[in-house]
Amino acid sequence: MTAQAPTAPADVYAEVQHFYARQMRYLDSGEAETWAGTFTEDGSFDPPSLPEPVRGRPLLAEGARNAAAGLAAARETHRHWVGMLTVTPSDDGSLTAESLVSIVAVAQGGPARLHLVCTCRDVLVREGGRLLVRERVVTRDDRP
Repeated sequence: MTAQAPTAPADVYAEVQHFYARQMRYLDSGEAETWAGTFTEDGSFDPPSLPEPVRGRPLLAEGARNAAAGLAAARETHRHWVGMLTVTPSDDGSLTAESLVSIVAVAQGGPARLHLVCTCRDVLVREGGRLLVRERVVTRDDRP
């Protein structure tokens, strides 16, 4: 039998769920600077659609602003749903949060459709008593 990784206590797991609920609402509502503020100052976001990770709050906010502008021009809203979440504590105090994220696209005046599903692996750390993303790696089954 394979040994299981330690799991986070229930209160920490709930805190991580609340973190993602807020973070995804910031992103989906176009609050780019607030969303970028959920990352560490030097935090990174590594999606498969970019040749290299985006690093630092200013560039994270810029990317989120650009995405929001593109969606507005397309008259479309995206809603991120984080599910199948696991939270594993590390000896250094960080947390590894792994989840499946579904992105639902809603065209203005049109029906909702599943845009894509991806896997998200975050390293979360505490700074000033709050959780922040130090590193996010996103993978998709339909891309190498």
